[in-house]
Amino acid sequence: MRRFILVINPGSTSTKVALFEGITNLKQKNLIHFANDLLKYNKISEQYEYRENTVLSWLKEEGIETSELVAVVGRGGLLKPVPSGVYEVTDAMIEDLKVGIQGEHASNLGGIIAKSIADNEGIDAYIVDPVAVDEFEEIARISGHPELPRRSLVHALNIRAVARRIAKSIGKNLDEMNFIVAHIGGGISVAALKLGRIVDVNNANEGGPFSPERAGGVPVGDLINLAFSGKYTYGELKKKLVGQGGLVGYLGTNDIREVAAMIENGDEKAKLIMQSMAYQIAKEIGACAAVLSGRVDRIILTGGLAYSKMITDLIKNRVYFIAPIEIIPGEDEMQALAEGAFRVVNGEEKAKIYEEEV
Repeated sequence: MRRFILVINPGSTSTKVALFEGITNLKQKNLIHFANDLLKYNKISEQYEYRENTVLSWLKEEGIETSELVAVVGRGGLLKPVPSGVYEVTDAMIEDLKVGIQGEHASNLGGIIAKSIADNEGIDAYIVDPVAVDEFEEIARISGHPELPRRSLVHALNIRAVARRIAKSIGKNLDEMNFIVAHIGGGISVAALKLGRIVDVNNANEGGPFSPERAGGVPVGDLINLAFSGKYTYGELKKKLVGQGGLVGYLGTNDIREVAAMIENGDEKAKLIMQSMAYQIAKEIGACAAVLSGRVDRIILTGGLAYSKMITDLIKNRVYFIAPIEIIPGEDEMQALAEGAFRVVNGEEKAKIYEEEV
C-alpha cells in the first residue's frame, strides 16, 4: 500500500532524509558523506547516483520498500526564476538542475534524486518553493544600472511555510495577507509578501544586512577598489564576501552563542557588531514596510538566529511600531517540503509545470 512521502534535502556534505505519512514525520536522518567520496566528482550534479544509493540504503535499513511511497519530494535548487509553489519534477527541470542554470549548489540534487527514485516506481516527484522563486514586481528589478538588474534569490521554502502557518493561525489564507518575513540565519533574506507573493527581497549573498558569515550590502565603490587592488584573486574576494564576511570577518566566529558569550564577558566590539547586525535587519524590515505602503499584517522573524532573544529583542525594539511581531525560530525544511507535496497528493493544490512557468 502506497502511503509514505519521502523527503530529500541535500547539503554540501550530507543529505537529510525523512519519511512522512501525511504531514507527520515518522523517521528522519542526516546521511553524512565523507569528503573523499565527494572529491571523486567534478560537478555536484555527478554526485546524484552516489547520494541516491545512500538514500535507498537508508530506506532498506528502515524496512521501507519504495513501492510504499506515494510521492518523493526534494529540495528545489538554482533553477530559472519561477513563481512560488509546488512543481512536478520534469525532464526539462532535470536538465537545468544538472547544468546549474543559475549556479551549482547541493540543493540542485534534490529534484534529480527525487525523480530518479520516483520514476522507478511510476510515481510523481516534486520540489517546493526553490531558492529561485521570483515574484518581483517590475519596479523592484531596477537597480540603478541596466547591466545590473536586481535578482530574486531567497529562502523561499521557509519564508512561505512560516507565512502560511501564521496566516492560518489568524484564520486567513496566505494570499489575503501582507507580511514581512525576515529569515535570519547563516544568510539573511528579508522579504515583502504582498497578498502572499514575494514581491521584493534582498539577495542574501549580495545585499541587505550582513549575517554570521556574509558581508551583505557593502560600499560598492570601495569594493571595486578592492577588486582591482591586486591583493586578492577573484575566488579569494568572493570568499571574503560570502564565507568570511559578517560576524566571521569582524569577530572570527559565525556562532551567535560565542558572540553572546563575548558580550556577557564585557567585549564592547562584539556588542557593537551584534547591535549593528540587528540594526541592519530592522532597517531592511523598514524598507519592506515601504514596499507594502505601510499595510503590514505581521512581521515574522524566523531562521536559526531567531532562537537568540538578544537578537530578536534588538530587532523588535526598532520595528514594533510597524505591525505585530511573530517569532518562529529555526527552519523546518523537511516539514515544509512534506507539507507542499501533501497538498498536491491530497488535491488541495495543483502542481505547477516548470516549462510553463519560465
